Amino acid sequence: MQTLQRRLGVFDAVVIGLGSMIGAGIFAALAPAARAAGSGLLVGLAVAAVVAFCNATSSARLAARYPQSGGTYVYGRERLGPFWGYLAGWGFVVGKTASCAAMALTVGSYVRPGQEHAVAVAAVVALTAVNYAGVQKAAWLTRLIVALVLAVLAAVVTSCLTGGTAVATHLAVSADAGISGVLQAAGLLFFAFAGYARIATLGEEVRDPGRTIPRAIPLALGITLAVYAAVAVAVLAVLGPDRLAHSTAPLAVAVRAAATPALVPVVRVGAAVAALGSLLALILGVSRTTLAMARDRHLPSALAAVHPRFQVPHRAELAVGAVVAVLAATVDVRGAIGFSSFGVLAYYAVANAAAWTLTPAEGRPPRIIPVLGAAGCLTLAIALPAASVIWGALVLALGAAAYGLRRGVGRS
Repeated sequence: MQTLQRRLGVFDAVVIGLGSMIGAGIFAALAPAARAAGSGLLVGLAVAAVVAFCNATSSARLAARYPQSGGTYVYGRERLGPFWGYLAGWGFVVGKTASCAAMALTVGSYVRPGQEHAVAVAAVVALTAVNYAGVQKAAWLTRLIVALVLAVLAAVVTSCLTGGTAVATHLAVSADAGISGVLQAAGLLFFAFAGYARIATLGEEVRDPGRTIPRAIPLALGITLAVYAAVAVAVLAVLGPDRLAHSTAPLAVAVRAAATPALVPVVRVGAAVAALGSLLALILGVSRTTLAMARDRHLPSALAAVHPRFQVPHRAELAVGAVVAVLAATVDVRGAIGFSSFGVLAYYAVANAAAWTLTPAEGRPPRIIPVLGAAGCLTLAIALPAASVIWGALVLALGAAAYGLRRGVGRS
């Protein structure tokens, strides 16, 4: 089996996690979350953060134990059996491939409205080429993207909180914040936190993984939570839950309402760059899980090849890039975020179940962590919009059927 080289340290791993999490989600997820939770938006954010913390802790302990490409696909296979690993990997690859196309189209809609598909394809081709040139090249580009997006978000928070239009009472939780709405908002916001999985899926390329991964995952998650909380509080204080819920570009609307309209084009550029960062990290993650599944022949074994010079799974990256480019050129899958969230929540439910089986000598987290994480994942998955639940369950069922058919053919 060809393996990848360990080139990433703690800083690079944290930056890749930040590039995955501090992406286009914060520019778009606040509005649908506010529609679901109303004045309970910040409560929904807190619930999503708790579930994400549990998932991150379980993933970090497992990644230190199994520092291989593939993330939860590997953990499920090793701790729970081949079927559960396969189901987690299947949901991740299919769901995140749709997310890749959605992020590419988001880039297109910000860069050149009316020509979204052409710009999306160009973005996919360019970022696939960056990934092909080596993981360190991708890490350097991610550093630049994260720095720019953080600067834009800092400008938004400063503008909203110092512009004289922020109202503290907008942050109060009132009777419109029902439990079901808060849970649905948490499920939608969870999508924006899920990028720490990228650190785990790159486990085979991290130096000293037993030390690096358990440090990088909570660091990336903690920074992201602080940024998201600051942005959510600032935007909610200016717009209030009702106006936020009906905003198609809430951050741009907030800076305009804060009497700083000159920041609107800056926010648009920040959103486009953030979507590029998410797309770059998504292609990295999906290609590594594809590599792991190809090694076990759940996907064509030719995709398991590692480039002798660049030390990347080049065939897997090209295959993922080609599929995403075709999707971005032909269909609008920006509505696939909900179904992707369902797949990711199922993925982390498997991770928590796998973490439960660790022994103290293997670095098992406190029992409450995987229990709360798994229960939170299943609860948030069910609380998602009905269409997302139906499509997500259908994708998992198709994957299970394909697995069963393959096993049956192999035995005959």
